[in-house]
Amino acid sequence: MTGLRGSGEAVPGDYVYFKSVVPLHKISIGSKLWRYYDFGPKAVQPLICIPGIAGTADVYYKQIMSLSMKGYRVISIDVPQVWNHHEWVHSFEKFLDSMNIHHVHIYGTSLGGFLAQIFAQQRPRRVKSLVLSNTFLETHKFAAAMPWSPVVNWTPSFLLKRYLLTGIQDGPQEPFIADSVDFVVGQVETLSREDLSSRLMLNVNVASVGSLSLPDCFITVMD
Repeated sequence: MTGLRGSGEAVPGDYVYFKSVVPLHKISIGSKLWRYYDFGPKAVQPLICIPGIAGTADVYYKQIMSLSMKGYRVISIDVPQVWNHHEWVHSFEKFLDSMNIHHVHIYGTSLGGFLAQIFAQQRPRRVKSLVLSNTFLETHKFAAAMPWSPVVNWTPSFLLKRYLLTGIQDGPQEPFIADSVDFVVGQVETLSREDLSSRLMLNVNVASVGSLSLPDCFITVMD
């Protein structure tokens, strides 16, 4: 996934270069540990990137580098260990408060897009716009497809990882997509059993997104 010059020097745009110039932050807020990157000018309203169920803050490294060079502030987060959507909204609001951030633009993929919509529904005054990719409006189908969710907290880590990655590598893919898939698979290996369990619970806790107060012109859906 990462590229190096012949001398071994990291080149702008690759993951090694990103890690060399963008620091990883970790802060504890209450009982929650937040892991995130924050890059770009602090005077502008940030774009918060929320990854999917198998992603981490690192998966947006190309967006962080590209957008920051255009004058945007990008904050990419790991979803902390929260176990229901109410806890997510409360924890995410505390995270924003701790950074003195009042208004945000949110980009979410898959589960991250669902959590972005839940937050926008519950805290409409804080969300200025949404960008959503490969996401959903309700979790009923996921809950029906995972009847073993009551025992997810006792499921071994390797089984949780296998479940998360089922189907992610199926079929032929363009080289850049294959590289991205490999990167995500590598990131899943960094997640603890508790990280995996909490994300799966967020994915199967039965809920749906109601109407949002954001005008349609401030919601972008990417296929």
